[in-house]
Amino acid sequence: MHNIIIFGAPGSGKGTYSAALVERFGYSHISTGDVLRAEIQAGSQLGRIAAGYIEQGMLIPDDLMIDILASVYDSMRGGKGVIFDGFPRTIVQAGALKRILAERGEKVSVALNLIVSEDVLMQRLLGRALSEGRTDDNEETIRKRFTVYDTQTRPLVEWFRNEGVLAEFTFRGDKDRMIDEIIERVENL
Repeated sequence: MHNIIIFGAPGSGKGTYSAALVERFGYSHISTGDVLRAEIQAGSQLGRIAAGYIEQGMLIPDDLMIDILASVYDSMRGGKGVIFDGFPRTIVQAGALKRILAERGEKVSVALNLIVSEDVLMQRLLGRALSEGRTDDNEETIRKRFTVYDTQTRPLVEWFRNEGVLAEFTFRGDKDRMIDEIIERVENL
């Protein structure tokens, strides 16, 4: 079973590229953002806690995200693979994921880092705010999310490089070309 991590700054296309991999390979998909938004919409205790962090542009506490992830992952085991979209977002979460997978006899197959310029990211996120009515996508919150990404998530690049699983993809204005490059990398697992 392949365990694929897809990460990048907010608006880098994690969902788009994950969907392409799901379509091509039939993998299961864990989007922490989707899981959290569903909990918020349901009005669950987790959703109320998560909403407070998200509205401030902050990450959900590690222990909470790790528990959610392990539960969702266990419900998807036995397939061709799982794509982790938006998790891990910190070194602590990456170590916890490594432990969770090892306890199940699994490991990370590849970590796909999506590199997109901040100008393009801002345009995408503001556009998404208009089209999807996402209240967490306003300019002030987006800037906070970029800062959080730079300080907490960007260090994963070196962590995954040291683990020997990093693959980087730079967006150059052609989404389809980037999809092809990512699919080619995953085909070679």
